[in-house]
Amino acid sequence: MIQSMTGYAAATGDTPRGVLSIELRSVNARFLDLQFRVSDELRSLEPVLRELIAARVSRGKLDCRVFLKEAALAPGARIDAEALARLGALSAEVAKKLPQATPLRTADVLRWPGVIAESPLDEEETRRIASALCRKALEEFVASRGREGARLAAAVGERVAAMRARLEQAAPLVPQALAAYQAKLTERLREALGSADDERIRAELTVFATKVDVDEELTRLRAHLDEVDRTLKKGDAVGKRLDFLAQELNREANTLASKAASHELADCALELKLLIEQMREQVQNIE
Repeated sequence: MIQSMTGYAAATGDTPRGVLSIELRSVNARFLDLQFRVSDELRSLEPVLRELIAARVSRGKLDCRVFLKEAALAPGARIDAEALARLGALSAEVAKKLPQATPLRTADVLRWPGVIAESPLDEEETRRIASALCRKALEEFVASRGREGARLAAAVGERVAAMRARLEQAAPLVPQALAAYQAKLTERLREALGSADDERIRAELTVFATKVDVDEELTRLRAHLDEVDRTLKKGDAVGKRLDFLAQELNREANTLASKAASHELADCALELKLLIEQMREQVQNIE
């Protein structure tokens, strides 16, 4: 199955401290580039999450965001008497200097940083929940990349079919172009060489025919297109292979354009180059 390098997925789950969320999003990259955005208290989760992700994803710049939305009053939470005393003292001092200031409400006090002393995270339980959430997110993430990969494979297949059609159009043009150009060249050679014999002209024509013969390029182009089809059917992580084939196709198309003996063949080579570039744009996003 062809996989795109673009994907997104998220999963959330309850923990004793609140709701834990994991987001995965990726774009194309040459290799696997894992970036984590994790708060310090959740940093211990990174190694296990990295291992889970690397087992399912082989290429792409992947950002993994892990965050905990803490409950307003988590089980086990209690009021920190010292913090509450400090807040009370500060509030009293403010009231003396600013009598018109509104007194703190209970809700304000409870939201004040440090007033609610929460129980520390249970690392083992948090790691278990995070691993389960990561697996769940990875399933959707891989599925989304697979759906996008199928669309990319279809787009590449369309370009391959269009290139085959251009090659079929080009094949019968070759002998016609050679015959027409040879006739034209023969006339020019006779004018330039004057009384030169036919043997000299035939030798010049042979050299010319060797230089403009494009049968080898057409054969290689067909072979590369066959390999693209086989690679698409094979699936898995084939992006680098397809990118290499696109480079080879472009090389042969350039040679075809440089050796084209007619405007029709040159136009065909130009259309091939355009299709190859369109194919390469799609291939750049395949894992």
